Amino acid sequence: MKNLITIGVTDLSFHRVTASIVRHVLMDMGFEVNRIFSPHQDNFAKLKSGELDMLCSAWLPSSHGIYKADVEEVQPLMELGLHYKPYALWGVPDYVPEDAVYEVSDLLKPDVVEKMAKDIQGINPGAGITRFSIKMMDEYGLNDAGYRFHTGTEEDCFTAFEQAVENKQWMVVPLWKPQFLHHKYMIREIEEPKGLLGIVDKAVLLLREDRADKLTAEQISQLDALRFSNDIIAELDYLVCREGQDLDTVTRRWLDQQ
Repeated sequence: MKNLITIGVTDLSFHRVTASIVRHVLMDMGFEVNRIFSPHQDNFAKLKSGELDMLCSAWLPSSHGIYKADVEEVQPLMELGLHYKPYALWGVPDYVPEDAVYEVSDLLKPDVVEKMAKDIQGINPGAGITRFSIKMMDEYGLNDAGYRFHTGTEEDCFTAFEQAVENKQWMVVPLWKPQFLHHKYMIREIEEPKGLLGIVDKAVLLLREDRADKLTAEQISQLDALRFSNDIIAELDYLVCREGQDLDTVTRRWLDQQ
């Protein structure tokens, strides 16, 4: 169906927020929109197979560049918009003194090892922050110091942070911007001089070139003009994930206020 757009959404909360805004824009253009929610690699695999017309959002070039390159072995893609400028980080709660933990290597100081929680709770294996974090564990010798990195769900990661803060426990959170925890908590990024966390990416909508004829040049231009920000997505993400507001209602309200 020419007026049906199938959009793949990486199944994490902030991606769902961004895709919801894009969905409203497409619906306002007159399209029927089908959203398919999948983990990172699965989302790109479905874009490659043609199950999807679009993917929201790709973080390029660091986090998702390898997945995009795999799709483009069979199908050229168009990059549209600049949803926000994401980047991966390791952070600590702001009550952890900067003179104690300023950069990743400080986690090896004996007095820090004594105070810091040893379990570093991440998210799913396909995420860029997970790949980067696993490499950091090896490069900095953190495993040898007793630290352990765990993959898990979003909620595993976020709840571990919130519980640690509630108990004023020292801990490291492998995170990124935009993410709703930044809307409520002061999370201090710790320096990583080896460059293992990648660079500041650009978050974009990917459209298969062979599906571009579903849209007019004006509609493609409208999608390419979409601009959000890390702070906007983090705030909307917080309203949904921690205040329990309906996703599509939150994003519709925000869009209508622009």
